[in-house]
Formats: sequence, structure tokens, C-alpha cells
Amino acid sequence: MGLALAIAMRLEAMDNPWQSHRWVLDSVEADLGQFKEPMKFQVAIGREIITAHPSNDEDSDRWIFKGFNLDLFVDEAEGYYLNVSSPEPSWFVMWRLEEALWHPLKEIAVPHRVMLSYNEAGRLMDGGEQIERFPLSAMILKSVQEYVDEYYRPEPKRRIRPASFEGAYRPKDKFSGGSR
Repeated sequence: MGLALAIAMRLEAMDNPWQSHRWVLDSVEADLGQFKEPMKFQVAIGREIITAHPSNDEDSDRWIFKGFNLDLFVDEAEGYYLNVSSPEPSWFVMWRLEEALWHPLKEIAVPHRVMLSYNEAGRLMDGGEQIERFPLSAMILKSVQEYVDEYYRPEPKRRIRPASFEGAYRPKDKFSGGSR
């Protein structure tokens, strides 16, 4: 598929005595070159460099991260099936708080991965990663459903037979009628 994506993270104020703010996933959308804001910087994520565009709006702290690509893999077809057959098909975005000494809060939310596989998102969550969901558009949902229809083959269900009692070790005791 090889779709170029941009992910927007937003800082949201909270009316809470213990926490003044939180970062939330704002959007996942195709990157068609529409994000051309003057202020930008580079964030290193593993081997990739992601371009971040902070919002110019004073009331909002919204960051758009470009440079993500979506590729579908046959071995994740079951995870795509579970996603598109769920009541709310979604993008799954893994993000982490990264140190940003220049930011007033000293940290920003940086997305690291975007995926469509329910199984892959579950594995990352089991590993302690922060995962958020964003609803799929009808166009992407249709494309992923076509991919699932072509590549997903459910494993046939196999009957689990009870363990055989033949040859089981049974020690003889005084009540079983065995001789001593």
C-alpha cells in the first residue's frame, strides 16, 4: 500500500488538581503535502527523521508529525480482519512522551508507529506502550477490507480431544484391591 501519513498530537488542558494537561491523538490522515507551515524541526525516531509542525494557534498546542508510511503485511492479515470487523475500525498510534527542554512543559508527545493490525497494537500494549485509536475513514476502511478479503484465511478450527486414559500411571493403594 505504501501510504504516506501525518499524525497530529494535541495538548489538552484539564480541570484536574493533579494533572493540568494531557496529550491526545488528534488525527491520522494521508500526507498529500498539505502541511506546509513555516516553523518546523526534526525529531529522530530510531533510524527515521520525522518532521514536526507546531500549530501557530496560541490557544492550542497541536503538533503534526510527517514521515510515516503504512505498509500492509500478509502475516498481519488476521489483525487487519479483527480491526475492520470491529464496531469501530481504527488507526492505532503508538506514542511516547519525549524530553523537550525548549517546550514550556519540558516534554511533547511524539508518535513512533502507526498501524492497522489489532494484533500488533495488542502486542505493543502488552509491552507497556501507549496506544491510542483514531477512527478509519470510509476510503481507508474499504481498502483494508479489500486487502483482508484477498489475503486473510482463517485457520480451521480443530477439535481438542481429551487426553487418553490409556497407559496412565495409577499407583496401587490399599483401597484399589491391588496386592502388596
